[in-house]
Amino acid sequence: MDDFIQAATLACQEVKTLIKEDNSSLYTLHNRGAGGDISSGIDLKAEAICYRHLSSFGSVFSEESGWMDSESSITLYLDPIDGSDNFASGFPYYGISIARICEGKPTESVVCNLANGDLFIRTEDEYFCTSLQNPAEKFEILINPSSKIGLFEKAAEHPDLIRKLMAKKLKFRSPGALALSLAYAPYVKYVLFLGTMRPYDIQAGLHLSKHLHVFQDDRYILISADKEIFEQIRFIVEKEYF
Repeated sequence: MDDFIQAATLACQEVKTLIKEDNSSLYTLHNRGAGGDISSGIDLKAEAICYRHLSSFGSVFSEESGWMDSESSITLYLDPIDGSDNFASGFPYYGISIARICEGKPTESVVCNLANGDLFIRTEDEYFCTSLQNPAEKFEILINPSSKIGLFEKAAEHPDLIRKLMAKKLKFRSPGALALSLAYAPYVKYVLFLGTMRPYDIQAGLHLSKHLHVFQDDRYILISADKEIFEQIRFIVEKEYF
């Protein structure tokens, strides 16, 4: 495991330990963060932990604080807690997203589901899943041909598109943590997101799932392992929705 991935793993483990303490300060609301959302205690504490572990590897750009260092040729895009509302609600789908971009090219990405310990990692040489409990044990990430659902983030904002997808029996869930959903793309039929593209939300997840069929522009992201499903949804979105 290279030094950056090891540092990112340690940061995720420390945040997981913090969450286990169940301190009421984790739920306290603070000021509005750089990304536009109100930061909670867990957002800010997780950001501080990640910064301490990762700042030596590049300039950190975080959802909460924006640029935490002077800009350089290496940027670390950080979402300290992806799915903060899920965390506050006790819904087990929230985590940390970290992408390292060197001169415009993603080189390492880590997405961690803090609720269950899943840890998705891609480097220039490897792509695998492991766990916070035993990060030395690596698992191959296999496409799930039996999946029955997709993941449609921000679905509630697009009722007309929901109706069109359901008419084609393209079932989905909307779990509310975009970076995690992009990381889990190999396991589901598709991942769809329409909305504002913020780098700390999407850089790591897109890098992790780059081997699948991927479309991304400033309007939407679509990922699927199944080319037929991918083309079907692209047609619906392009021709029948926009």
